[in-house]
Amino acid sequence: MNIVALVGSIRKESYNMQIAKIMQERYKDKMNIKIADIRSLPHFDQDEELDPPSVVKDFKQEILSADGIIIVTPEYNWSISGVLKNALDWASRGKRVFMKKPVMPLGASSGMVGTLRAQTHLRQILSAPGIQANVLSPGGNEVLINLFNRKSRKMAS
Repeated sequence: MNIVALVGSIRKESYNMQIAKIMQERYKDKMNIKIADIRSLPHFDQDEELDPPSVVKDFKQEILSADGIIIVTPEYNWSISGVLKNALDWASRGKRVFMKKPVMPLGASSGMVGTLRAQTHLRQILSAPGIQANVLSPGGNEVLINLFNRKSRKMAS
């Protein structure tokens, strides 16, 4: 099974990137998890949506070719990060590569409620007309990792 992971934090010591890498390693015998490079995507520009730059075309092809998507999001101001929203905006225009694609949202933060608000907002975005992903229902499928820090990461790996 081929899975693409979108990590909404591009910070060098990102908790969410650490989670994606732990999953990549832990489940390597069950699935191939490739972490997409969303840092390289230019800002979404509607003037280019029908003929986007090659980096956008490559990103969209990765999504289209995947059996499923994991989105590991931080929480910034009760929402997802701008870099993740930008990636989702590109994916929702022209060829809509998320349509009916299975998506599992999750996230980690050092706060008490993990990324609950960001994941709630992410679920709204993933149901937008241009995306229409097949998101795992929240009942029992939420992965909210709270109080995450370097010590947690060492224990998890």
